[in-house]
Amino acid sequence: MPKAEKIILGIDPGTTIMGYGVLRVCGKQATMETMGVIDLRKYTGPYLKLGRIFERVTGLIESYLPDEMAIEAPFFGKNVQSMLKLGRAQGVAIAAAIQRDIPITEYAPLKIKMAITGNGQASKEQVAGMLTRMLHIKAEDMLPYMDATDGLAAAYCHFLQMGSPEIEKKYSDWKDFIKKNPKKVKGTINS
Repeated sequence: MPKAEKIILGIDPGTTIMGYGVLRVCGKQATMETMGVIDLRKYTGPYLKLGRIFERVTGLIESYLPDEMAIEAPFFGKNVQSMLKLGRAQGVAIAAAIQRDIPITEYAPLKIKMAITGNGQASKEQVAGMLTRMLHIKAEDMLPYMDATDGLAAAYCHFLQMGSPEIEKKYSDWKDFIKKNPKKVKGTINS
């Protein structure tokens, strides 16, 4: 019987740089399909930016056919104008998913950081470092913008919330490791 497969699109909303990441989930294993950014710096008007977000998120949906979308909730700060802009960007990305009947789950930044690193106050660099280890991402595949890894982090957080992902096996001692992994042991050890 084939394993169930699911594609998760993760979005880190932004009005200057919007990050995204796509995970492929097979059973209890997740692998990165892609991650990137939607660079909105060349667009001058706020409505042009929103239109571009809608186009690009729709394009991602058409390319990767996600089953679900995870999106980071706007961080509640002191600047009301920034919150409004970020909320609009998030809303447009959500609208693109709604148009395609894709279920959406929103995660607070603290929840995402906690799920990835175990620390809700982790830096963007710490989150990116954990993702490279957990998803076996090569250093050359990392992008200079942390927004991309933030989008991937939203997707990975959603993956973790889906159930119990496959984690590395725990062993009580070397004998236990050898017993459970006979093909990984070369030669014999004389006592």
